[in-house]
Amino acid sequence: MTNTALDRAVRVAGARVAAALAARYRDLDLAEDGFAEACARAAEVWPRDGTPDDPAAWLYRTADRAVLDALRRRRTRARLVPEPPPPEPTVEDLMADDINLIPDERLRLIFVCCHPAVAPDARAALTLRLVCGLTTIEIARAFLVAEPTLAQRLTRAKRKIAEAGVPFEIPGPEAWPERLDAVLATLEIAYAKAHEDAAGAGPHAGYAEEMLELTRVLAELLPREPEALALAAIVRYAEARRPARLDGDGAMVPLSDQDPTAWRRPLIDAAQRYLRQAAALDGGGRRCRQAALHGLWCARRSLAEPPPWGRVLALYDEALRALGDDPVLRLNRAVALAEVAGPQAALDQVMLLDADRFASFAPYHAVRADLLRRTGRTEDARAAYAAVLALGPAPAERLWLERRLAGLENCAILAG
Repeated sequence: MTNTALDRAVRVAGARVAAALAARYRDLDLAEDGFAEACARAAEVWPRDGTPDDPAAWLYRTADRAVLDALRRRRTRARLVPEPPPPEPTVEDLMADDINLIPDERLRLIFVCCHPAVAPDARAALTLRLVCGLTTIEIARAFLVAEPTLAQRLTRAKRKIAEAGVPFEIPGPEAWPERLDAVLATLEIAYAKAHEDAAGAGPHAGYAEEMLELTRVLAELLPREPEALALAAIVRYAEARRPARLDGDGAMVPLSDQDPTAWRRPLIDAAQRYLRQAAALDGGGRRCRQAALHGLWCARRSLAEPPPWGRVLALYDEALRALGDDPVLRLNRAVALAEVAGPQAALDQVMLLDADRFASFAPYHAVRADLLRRTGRTEDARAAYAAVLALGPAPAERLWLERRLAGLENCAILAG
């Protein structure tokens, strides 16, 4: 019960607490470390003393004291700490001054972290680490980079913010466009961490509902930005399919096998409205094209309708022509190509991808394993399934993969 209370407090107020600490001390490392110390202390104290009446304020006060202790140890408190705030302020007091500018605290802090002083390749990564709580290895896998490389980017980004004296105030609307792509990337990857867990049982499952709300807020703030509207559509299309993503045993159900009658039509209708708005703005960006792909799938009404593989393949071809070569797009295209031209044609394309770059990218190994299985390369398929299982997939995905691997073993026994 207490752990649930702490999880809820972190989910609801974590971004607000981190923002308040970062704004006060102008140091992202101190804010992150102080909040982590407060959470550790809560995990120790709350089971013994009970959950406080105001968990957010408790976490802020405890984190604040942890930061002050750290500053004392550095012997630099007098130089770094500003005038103290009123006694025991609530987090709401600290962050309420500009509440009407960007109405969600997590979204507001995302805009702050995506400051243009930070290198473009580090903005989303920094925000995912500080605001969304993803681990360094999770972020590295999402960006297809090595974990040490990602860690260096995060360190440089924090140092740049400190050295440049980046203000932690909420930016005005005139500053939003230059930060938008990093903001969208952050929301996109945070949602992907929730979506990759079909059962919604993992540590990032809560992002699914949160990203429905955050993308709604962003679409309302920027109604003329097609990529923001498209992301709102993508999240709704994907969440609409969640009720059909598990079978009776709790295993993942691939998209082409999902029963469309179980999908949530109100979310699909909302997604279609966002997609129409984006299309009316002549949106041809990556997210607009991705939303169109989701729309193709969600147009199905029953399993009696054949999967739209041909149209999906055509959209991937169009996206590659319009957006340039992209390895993830090519990997996704291979899935459709296998259904249109056969698994060998798809495997030939996958073999051209940079295996080293995809070493920690689970979908690559899963696609490759399936194509190897379908082309009769059993031993290679077994190794590919082992590779994706070694990356620690979510329980529903693991069960589905283990079934496929077991199917290979059964085939080998029968052949013997």
